[in-house]
Amino acid sequence: MGAEEREGGRERGRAHGASAVRRGAPDRPRVRLDQPRVPRRTFWPEYDPEAFGRLSEEIARFLGTGRFIVWMTVIVIVWIGWNVLAPGHLKFDEYPFIFLTLALSLQASYAAPLILLAQNRQADRDRVTQEQDRAQNERSIADTEYLTREIAALRLGLGEVATRDWIRSELEDLLRDLELRRMVEAESDERDR
Repeated sequence: MGAEEREGGRERGRAHGASAVRRGAPDRPRVRLDQPRVPRRTFWPEYDPEAFGRLSEEIARFLGTGRFIVWMTVIVIVWIGWNVLAPGHLKFDEYPFIFLTLALSLQASYAAPLILLAQNRQADRDRVTQEQDRAQNERSIADTEYLTREIAALRLGLGEVATRDWIRSELEDLLRDLELRRMVEAESDERDR
C-alpha cells in the first residue's frame, strides 16, 4: 500500500466523517441522528400501543364495575336456565356446561392481561407524578431554606440597626452628660468669682 493510496483512503474516510480508515469495509451512508429512521416493512400487523393501552384501560375499568358483575351473572343464569329448561333440540350446552366453562375461561384469559396492562400504565403514570411531586418538593424545600437564610440575615441586620429605644437611651445619656457639664461649668464659674 503506497503513500498515495493511504492519502486517498484518509481523504475518503474524512469525506464521510470517519476518524480512521476502515479497511475492507464497504462505503455505506452514515446514519443521521437528526432525522427519523425510515420504518422497516414487516409482515406482522402494526398497531398503535397508545390506542391499545387506552382500550385496555377502558376494558379493565368496565371489568371492575358492579355493572359487569350484574351482566355476567345475568348471562350465566340465562345460559344455565336455557340449557336446563329448554326442549332437547334447542339446548346448545348440556349439563356439564362445557361451552360455558370455555367461554368464561376465554373471557378470564383475556381479562387478566388487559387488567395487568392497565395496571402497568397506571403505575407508569404514578411514577411520573411522584417524580414531579418529588421535584416540586425539592424546589419548595430549597425556597424555604433560602427564605430562612434571608430572614436570619435580616435579623442580624436589624441587630445593627438603630432602633427607637436605642436612640432614646443614647439621647438620655447625652442629656445627662450635658447637665453634668453645665453643673461643672456653673461650679467652676462660682469658684472663679
